[in-house]
Amino acid sequence: MTTTIASPSPHDLIGTPSIGGNRIWNVVRLGWINRWTVLWIPAMILAFILVVNISIWALIVANTAPVDRADALAGTQFTGATTYVFAYLMVISIQAINLTFPYALGLSVTRREFSLGTAISLVLLSALWGGILTVLSYVEQWTNGWWLGGHMFTVVYFGNGPVWERLFVFVGLFLFFAFFGIAWGTVYMRWRVYGMYVMGGVLALATAGGIALLTLNHAWGDFWNWFATAGPVGVVAWMLLVAAVSAVAGYFILRRATPKL
Repeated sequence: MTTTIASPSPHDLIGTPSIGGNRIWNVVRLGWINRWTVLWIPAMILAFILVVNISIWALIVANTAPVDRADALAGTQFTGATTYVFAYLMVISIQAINLTFPYALGLSVTRREFSLGTAISLVLLSALWGGILTVLSYVEQWTNGWWLGGHMFTVVYFGNGPVWERLFVFVGLFLFFAFFGIAWGTVYMRWRVYGMYVMGGVLALATAGGIALLTLNHAWGDFWNWFATAGPVGVVAWMLLVAAVSAVAGYFILRRATPKL
């Protein structure tokens, strides 16, 4: 999956004034300058995925006996149809570092200002997309799964609690992917492809070690029980901790990064 962020011209920003707050705001605007990348393209692809899912649900309804239809549609509670939009935001955050960092430094923006501005931009984008998915989850609920009994925005991973809970889960997931992408982007900016290899290797070893630890201690039952007990809100709260660590790590890595144009 790839996407591009158009390089803005100097006229697209309000210069580079000496006030740091204005420079931070310019970085925020830099992250939103290509509306097609951050808004319209993911919206169109998400709409396409929804249409495909509705088509599948319609086929199930039309070709399944009523006694089996409920069981067939219950399986949509475990779909990963919305995964794309979360992963897409991670790609945007990676490219926010690799494509706009050199440009921002050319505008006399400091690394601290760039980090803060990029973080604010991603928080705003996460809040926007989290709000959109929250609204869609209620539309799906009110229409009984788009009049077909399916699930795309109300799957079990997102919960079905009050509005604050849904908003927290959606926004939290977007923040996790966004700032995890920041970590990848800054590692690449600092150490290039070799840094990516090392980071990927460390994550793979950590994952393998966790799987081995759970398996050797016969703890898979406790692991899944923890997920069930914590629920979507509890799991996402822990994911936000990872997002915060990624954001802090990205900032310190970026302080020593040198863009190579």
